[in-house]
Amino acid sequence: MRLVRAWCVGSASALYASRARPRLATRTMATWVDADEASTVQANVQAVRERVGKISETATLIAVSKLKPLSHVKAAFDAGQRDFGENYVQELAEKAEAAKDVEGLRWHFIGSLQSNKVRQLCQVPQLACVHTVERAKIANSLDRVWGELGHAEPLTCFLQVNTSGEETKGGCAPDAAPELAKAIHSKAHLKLVGLMCIGKYSGAEGDASPDFNVLRSCRDAAAAELGVPADALALSMGMSHDFEQALGLGATHVRVGSTIFGARPPKKDLSV
Repeated sequence: MRLVRAWCVGSASALYASRARPRLATRTMATWVDADEASTVQANVQAVRERVGKISETATLIAVSKLKPLSHVKAAFDAGQRDFGENYVQELAEKAEAAKDVEGLRWHFIGSLQSNKVRQLCQVPQLACVHTVERAKIANSLDRVWGELGHAEPLTCFLQVNTSGEETKGGCAPDAAPELAKAIHSKAHLKLVGLMCIGKYSGAEGDASPDFNVLRSCRDAAAAELGVPADALALSMGMSHDFEQALGLGATHVRVGSTIFGARPPKKDLSV
């Protein structure tokens, strides 16, 4: 089948790694899966999609596959998942290149983006969206490079807001969101579709509702600045521990990783 051949492009070991294969010191090859693990990933995808569907029939589930091999992505894709999120430009570039002929696969970049990585990111096959535009400099770079590369359609973007005020979190200050939204909206090669945040993690269950409410307020203020209805801008918020809470507060995109793919390997075991 064409789909099977497409997944075999690039590193075969990345796609169909055996249990006996030793761990390679790269993010992309951080762990390996066998048939049982693939079945678990597929079951998890179905379970999460059902949980999402009980709250919202229109929300987009983004399966966060960072630090997981492409074989996990294939397992989720076979279960009907189409949108995948990655945090590291190099890892995303490798995976996307290996799976570039797989029709319907959509990559979302959800990590911190530095200016020196913009060109590499803009060359990623089937890049659907960048969720982490947090300052005008990054917007300017994305707009310039996307245009230079001659893409037919504008690059879809979310504006990231630091709703919790934590120094470890990316994003612009909430009161800066309307002006940044206006700046992104003005770019010829960018399409602002919404706002994004990473909620503050609190305890085993987590309670990021204050952050989600702040993002909604920022969305409303940005929409007013742009002269569009509030619901014209999407909300990318909610992760494994709080995506149902986020959906209840209006999330249109949720980013779920460990609940689908399992715990990630410790970073100390990985080569950067």
